[in-house]
Amino acid sequence: MNISDMTILSKAGVTQNSALSGVVSSRGNIIGMAQVAEEAVLRPKDSGAFAHDLRAAIAARVARLAGDERLAAYYAADAGQYSTLADPEETGGQQDELAAVLSFVDKVANQTREAAAEDVAGLQAAGVSDADIVRLCELVAFLAFQVRVIAGLRLMQRESA
Repeated sequence: MNISDMTILSKAGVTQNSALSGVVSSRGNIIGMAQVAEEAVLRPKDSGAFAHDLRAAIAARVARLAGDERLAAYYAADAGQYSTLADPEETGGQQDELAAVLSFVDKVANQTREAAAEDVAGLQAAGVSDADIVRLCELVAFLAFQVRVIAGLRLMQRESA
């Protein structure tokens, strides 16, 4: 396992020579599976309505909402034409579908407990297909996992330092 190739480890600041690298290497299969999951949600074979650059912008936005600028910058680098959407202040403008997607992402990423059927209905009303709603939920769920694991690894590094 090359630490620099694993987003969770590299963004958490885990290096080959750190005390935490030994612990992480014993759980390399989990980190490796997380990397595969990242590829699956950010660069799927069937991206539906969410092209890679839009997914990267959403990922950067979720990371930024979680207060993780390092992870946000990593994803924002691939956001291309959607780079402005990485800013949580950006609403999607007059594009109903995009505005609904961003509103949904912001709510689910920050107030998961408050997400309700009406939020999904709002996406459907804006023209987002059911398959794309599932894709969007997969992306946000993975990012929630990734942000938390990175935060945990950073805390563990501070304790071992």
